[in-house]
Amino acid sequence: MIFLSDFLNAEVVDVRQHRIGRVRDLVVVMTEPFPRVTGVILKGNRRVRSIDWPVVRSWDNKELSLKVDETSLQPHAHVENELWLSRQILDKQIVDMDGRRVVRVNDLQLSQVEGSLLLVGVDVGSRGLARRVGLEGLGRRVASTIHLDWPQRLISWEAVDPVRSDVSSVKLRIAHTKLAKLHPADIADIVNELSPDDRSAVFAALSDEKAADTLEEIDEPHMQASILERLDVERASDILEAMAPDEVADLLADMPRERAQQLLQKMEEDEAEDVEELLAYREDTAGGLMTTEYVAVLHTLTAAEAINRLRELEPDAESVYYVYVVDEEEHLLGVLSLRDLIVAKPETKIRDFMIKSVISVGVDAGPREVAEVTSKYNLLAVPVVDQHNRIQGIVTVDDIMARVMPARAGGRRRRIF
Repeated sequence: MIFLSDFLNAEVVDVRQHRIGRVRDLVVVMTEPFPRVTGVILKGNRRVRSIDWPVVRSWDNKELSLKVDETSLQPHAHVENELWLSRQILDKQIVDMDGRRVVRVNDLQLSQVEGSLLLVGVDVGSRGLARRVGLEGLGRRVASTIHLDWPQRLISWEAVDPVRSDVSSVKLRIAHTKLAKLHPADIADIVNELSPDDRSAVFAALSDEKAADTLEEIDEPHMQASILERLDVERASDILEAMAPDEVADLLADMPRERAQQLLQKMEEDEAEDVEELLAYREDTAGGLMTTEYVAVLHTLTAAEAINRLRELEPDAESVYYVYVVDEEEHLLGVLSLRDLIVAKPETKIRDFMIKSVISVGVDAGPREVAEVTSKYNLLAVPVVDQHNRIQGIVTVDDIMARVMPARAGGRRRRIF
């Protein structure tokens, strides 16, 4: 196997065996599926700082031999999407896409393919560290003596995603296309292990919907707020618009008032009004826990009309818990399940088969009271009503679990309207 550590600090000699410096780094261009080595960065020589890879004839025993003499060398021509392996990847964090985790780069695996030297893998194990300090051979002998397995821990370059957000990475425009394909819960786990700058780089590469889902999966409210504060107002507001209003309200409550107001002003008017309505309630009440995204239909509709109304609303959750029945002034009259709608005759008025004794809680009910109601009646969601029995929102069972249990057990809140 060939590794970057085999090249670093290797002596460079020209065709006449004159020493012209030592290898400081290797340069790759970001090609698919594997980056290709295009140049060598030298140290210890004032005239030649970098050379093109094609002038390299061979390398062995920490010596790199060139095809030409020093006088005919031309400086390596830098291009925009180059990467210095030692300076920009070695010892940095990357995302192992298969293991869905953040790992440290201890060495880089290279491979010669059809005359080109390609970056094909990442060494994330202790052998990589030992190799860099010249102790891998000793480590293998010790492991063999005590009958200990000391395997290589290599990850294919195709299965990793750089996460560094420094100037050079921004310049390279490294789009985290691989990372964006993961489930939001996996991205959230990875983001938890990154620095603030690296989190911003990841979120900058996600779509609004994926960024919103990922933000909802992050357990720490202060981390959520920190991520949004590092994004420009326009981008942050777009992400908030893709989130459930109750999640947005919780998030904005943890942000400085001025920043929260900026974001609300940038959001669409309807979404902003829903969030402001929730912010008016105390956090430790059903009003503070509820979401305003629920499905309600008029009591005058037939079963067929109600189903058509659902098609118009296009609820994007995996499941709509309940369909609430209201009058023209939004008084809560009854509740339906999707099964009720599906099995009812199309022409039947929904008020004729809806459940009229609706279990609900007031906007000022505490979290424990809401939890007891959902548990006692085995509900997936409970409607929240004002003093006039007008529905204001619903509290879902995962929101209750997140509030009354010590760890956030509810997962992300599903949008259902």
